[in-house]
Amino acid sequence: MTAAVSGAPAGLDARLVVDRGDFRLDVALTAAPGDVVALLGPNGAGKTTALRALAGLVPLTGGHLRLDGASLERTRPESRPVGVVFQDYLLFPHLTALDNVAFGPRCQGVGKAEARAQATVWLERMGLSAHTGAKPRRLSGGQAQRVALARALATRPRLLLLDEPLAALDARTRLEVRAELRRHLAEFEAVAVLVTHDPLDAMVLADRLIVVEDGLTVQEGSPSDIARRPRTDYIARLVGLNLYQGRADGHTVRLDSGPSLTTTEDLSGPVFVAFPPSAVTLHRDRPTATSARNLWRCEVAGLESYGDQIRADLTGELPLAADLTTVAAAELGLHPGTEIWATVKAAQTHAYPV
Repeated sequence: MTAAVSGAPAGLDARLVVDRGDFRLDVALTAAPGDVVALLGPNGAGKTTALRALAGLVPLTGGHLRLDGASLERTRPESRPVGVVFQDYLLFPHLTALDNVAFGPRCQGVGKAEARAQATVWLERMGLSAHTGAKPRRLSGGQAQRVALARALATRPRLLLLDEPLAALDARTRLEVRAELRRHLAEFEAVAVLVTHDPLDAMVLADRLIVVEDGLTVQEGSPSDIARRPRTDYIARLVGLNLYQGRADGHTVRLDSGPSLTTTEDLSGPVFVAFPPSAVTLHRDRPTATSARNLWRCEVAGLESYGDQIRADLTGELPLAADLTTVAAAELGLHPGTEIWATVKAAQTHAYPV
């Protein structure tokens, strides 16, 4: 195991540069002990490549990788103080839950009896005392996930990597295991890096988000800041906002796409403007008695159900998404091709500098 440099800052300090054919990853990552950082992005963005580079499974072609002050670039994967929870858990099918968890300490030179004793403690912490003798095929998805997490933690890593840790679970189990995972990560004293394409996993589990698109960081910050101030269409869709870019002159923003928006913020220069689909009110006829400062003529391009809500995809003067109840959608007689008027109050928009 690589020793930390005396007096060096603890935590992770990395710039991951990986060239693979036509794809280039270039992402910076810093985190202090106790931090949980989520790499969030669409498929093919480079999230898994970044995780594999941290684990030593993909070599860097540039940049650096330091953990607790020690350089890991030339350190073999098995010698790094890193624990990994893979998307499919990759438990050893011929070993019991107990021996799966004991495997890590055994590889570190711990005797069989002591490694099993340590594994027993970890399984107790995961609420799996009754399943120590079960092999993976006898475990539920949630139980297998907890065994995989216990196996990663049993080596007492200084960096914990989680690759889509909840992706293999059904919706009901995912809700329960997400809450458990949040508790375990809150107790973890080193750095944890989570890779996911699910914004809810990222928002619930992480202290800080790094959004990656096409191999580059496009936004970084707390979950609340990113949810409130998205800077790309991908992020806006993730957090459920309509997002536009334009130039502000006081309370008026002239959008790059043509029309103008009225906002409550008094700004000047390049800005983003965002508002939720729930802020949009639809009318079959041009409204005459409305306090909304923003009004556009649109056409319904598509309709989609979201629980008890209908999401209307609108084109026209301003392409946007609008949410309304099924009753309202029926009363308006909405269907693809319907001409509609959309209004948004200035108070429900949010403008911020680019």
